[in-house]
Amino acid sequence: MSLNETIAQILKGSADTHLHAAPDPYIERRLDVIDVARQAAEAGMGAIVLKSHEFCTAPLAAVVRRVVPEIEVFGAVSLDLEVGGLNPAVVEMAGRMGSKVVWFPTFSARAWVRRTRPEGDGQTIFDEGGRLRPEVFEILELIKKYDMVLATGHLGLDEQLALIREARQRGVERVVATHAFTVAGPEEQLQLAEAGAIIEHCFMYLLPTTKTTLAGTPAPRLDPETLVGAIRLVGPERCLISTDLGQAHNLPPTEGFRMFIALLLREGLKPEEVERMAKTNPRNLLGL
Repeated sequence: MSLNETIAQILKGSADTHLHAAPDPYIERRLDVIDVARQAAEAGMGAIVLKSHEFCTAPLAAVVRRVVPEIEVFGAVSLDLEVGGLNPAVVEMAGRMGSKVVWFPTFSARAWVRRTRPEGDGQTIFDEGGRLRPEVFEILELIKKYDMVLATGHLGLDEQLALIREARQRGVERVVATHAFTVAGPEEQLQLAEAGAIIEHCFMYLLPTTKTTLAGTPAPRLDPETLVGAIRLVGPERCLISTDLGQAHNLPPTEGFRMFIALLLREGLKPEEVERMAKTNPRNLLGL
């Protein structure tokens, strides 16, 4: 089988559980939600999850499914300040509307804010005594009730470990450590996985257009060899790949997903390992 045929086979039925599309209140997006879904469907993908940092995307997903029925399109919610932060009421609403993913705070997370403003404020899941706040327990019960995926968002590593352990103890089965390299190196990713999370790797962090911090250290991009080393350490069975794409200056999410598959194959991962991360693991998370 040729490389292009292998890529197409892996892409067919795959799921990108983390992408962005217009409308967006603050950030210019490459495509709107309908065009993103159409491109994914034309490539043979099986599912996408629409992420917004500011609002629940379940209503958008419901409309897109009517327009592009060839692919599963799921809504989600991020617990940022625009929806009231760590707000059980919005998680209840999201669950009732069929949302599949609940991200804990992202751009409003204290750990994320303080990367650029050391004295800045932001949301944390800990109270003043270092314990999980009561509303966190309510949110976890709602995630379990509606069989949604818990994603750790942009919380700090200590917060993520505490949240994952508590979630698993409470019977939350589907947990993802969001673009783990932004807070955790390979050894710390192994800790997150052993605590009960699937480790997410996003293609956006491999692109030269991305300026970020990786595991708390300023870095222009994630190196492919470092990424593959982490995957091998943790195990493909405990990882998934997504894109986090949708920015106006980046390539479209579907093309990014295809390129991510090609890169991992080029870096020496076996087709069945890449398929596990691109298709099997994310589809299991989404209940497909």
